Amino acid sequence: MMKKIKFIINPSSGRQTMEKRIDALCILLLDEGYIVSKYFTQKKNDATSEAIKSSREGIDIIVACGGDGTVNEVVKGIMLSEESEKPALAILASGTVNDFANYLDLPRNVNSFFDMIKKGNTINVDIGKVNDDYFVNVAAAGLLTNVAYQAQPDVKAILGRMAYYFEGIKELTTQNLEPIKVKIYSEEYTNEEEILLFLISNSSSIGGFKKLAPEADVLDGLLDVVVIKKSAVTDLANIFINVLTGEHINHPNVIYYKTKSVLIEPVSTDVPIDIDGEFGGNLPAKFQVIPKGLKILI
Repeated sequence: MMKKIKFIINPSSGRQTMEKRIDALCILLLDEGYIVSKYFTQKKNDATSEAIKSSREGIDIIVACGGDGTVNEVVKGIMLSEESEKPALAILASGTVNDFANYLDLPRNVNSFFDMIKKGNTINVDIGKVNDDYFVNVAAAGLLTNVAYQAQPDVKAILGRMAYYFEGIKELTTQNLEPIKVKIYSEEYTNEEEILLFLISNSSSIGGFKKLAPEADVLDGLLDVVVIKKSAVTDLANIFINVLTGEHINHPNVIYYKTKSVLIEPVSTDVPIDIDGEFGGNLPAKFQVIPKGLKILI
């Protein structure tokens, strides 16, 4: 029986070349005998609803076309679907920063992507869960984590990754590096800390930085916790310079460990959470891993 493939497309993600790539890919798949359909998202959570519907319809492969936010929504839909046989995920990256696709070294070229679908090689990767939500790559809070969803969509479309850097520079000049006080509870580490930032990561590539959680692995059944404690500007500069090599985890103001589950509570103020580059509510939050929870084409 020929496989059914559904393209879930964020039309505002990436540049105009995306549409041409999808059309070329559809022609190749149709010629090969695949049953192909397309769905264009219009608003937040459309991709989640369509992924749930696709699971019910017996779609074999969902191709998420967009950035990390689109991938997150599709994955959430797959995870929320009640079918015993869930669709496999393929990612045709096109957004501003595609951390998860880059981490897995997934093809962007039409012919290579077509070959990947034909070969049908899949792996089961870990997925993160935060309260009732899911994340593919990272959940975070604190310094600069609101940059992703504050960068305007039209600016992101034109400037790409630079939009995040511009927004980040703007944020650093307006923030006075006020720490947030949180309580961290996990089997490996429990304490009350004044922090500038925490990241709960599934892969090592975050925000375009390939070694922010340098030991993270989507196949190890664990999440990586990175906490930057309250720091002087000079210490912070030193930490961020060392992020490029992954050496920042050796700094005394950085806590780094692996865990299956961690609960983080705010001590006083509201602390917003970023989930795969989108606003995800406020702390408190329980972060846990779902080992091998998602089938993905590689």
